[in-house]
Amino acid sequence: MVEIPKDMRYSKTHEWARTEKDLVRVGITDFAQTELSDIVFVELPKPGQEVTAGKEMGVVESVKSATDLYAPVSGTVVEVNDKLTKSPELINKSPHKDGWIVAIRPKNHKEMDALLDAAAYETLTKETHH
Repeated sequence: MVEIPKDMRYSKTHEWARTEKDLVRVGITDFAQTELSDIVFVELPKPGQEVTAGKEMGVVESVKSATDLYAPVSGTVVEVNDKLTKSPELINKSPHKDGWIVAIRPKNHKEMDALLDAAAYETLTKETHH
């Protein structure tokens, strides 16, 4: 069973976003890491980089394929998970905790409202499997 935490919002491109004080922490979902299988490389954005909601901000490569990483909200990257450089498999082991990818200081917290809640994301993942 794919884990879909209730305290997060989700993009249609399978990124999760969790509000933490004035930041939004971002990663890829359990569903996405399952689909990708073994992750071997993550191309991270740089701290200080401006990102735009719905636009590419990095790449996740697995033994199967490379997939673009999209920003769920617009803002400035303030933190990246450097552990992923040496241990990209953290995304497979712990996609919603240790395998987070970036923290963004959002320009507008209302963008979070445009993302899917857990129930809507669960529906999306079921549709993807048909």
